[in-house]
Amino acid sequence: IDEESGYNKNLFRIPKHYEEDLERVFIPHGLILDRTERLARDIMQDMGSHHIVALCVLKGGYKFFADLLDHIKTLNQNGDKSVPVTVDFVRIKSYCVRNFLFFGKLTLLIFLSNLNDNLFFYLFQDIIETELYFLADTGFEIPDKFVVGYALDYNEYFRDLNHICILKENAKEKYRM
Repeated sequence: IDEESGYNKNLFRIPKHYEEDLERVFIPHGLILDRTERLARDIMQDMGSHHIVALCVLKGGYKFFADLLDHIKTLNQNGDKSVPVTVDFVRIKSYCVRNFLFFGKLTLLIFLSNLNDNLFFYLFQDIIETELYFLADTGFEIPDKFVVGYALDYNEYFRDLNHICILKENAKEKYRM
């Protein structure tokens, strides 16, 4: 993916208190929702009648997780087949933003593991270093930049943005804890 791709932030509604802190909108909210719906359809297609255990890694994955489960619920209610889904949450702190220790090629992901013949486990995490995990389905690949929005944060700020945006390097000091 071209690291300079994205959209001019002036084309979108951005809260005024964040306007000066963002380089650009990398993934608009509408595109996120469209991709999430496609992932839900793919999951339903792949599952057949198997039980899905959905595990959300908090906090950055919660919006993606909730939106994806809403699409799965809609498909369960309106489709030709229905798949049982159980939901759980886990919180893991995998990096320390305060000291700027975690950077790298990151990916929004869904992780799939077949636990037995009738149960599939999906782990929904916000961002990962791609070389660390096997990816069953990837939502979006993002550049080697620090992204925020759509529940992705920098020291708990920016979770309230609808879009995934690239944070300006010089804005990090402003939100440093």
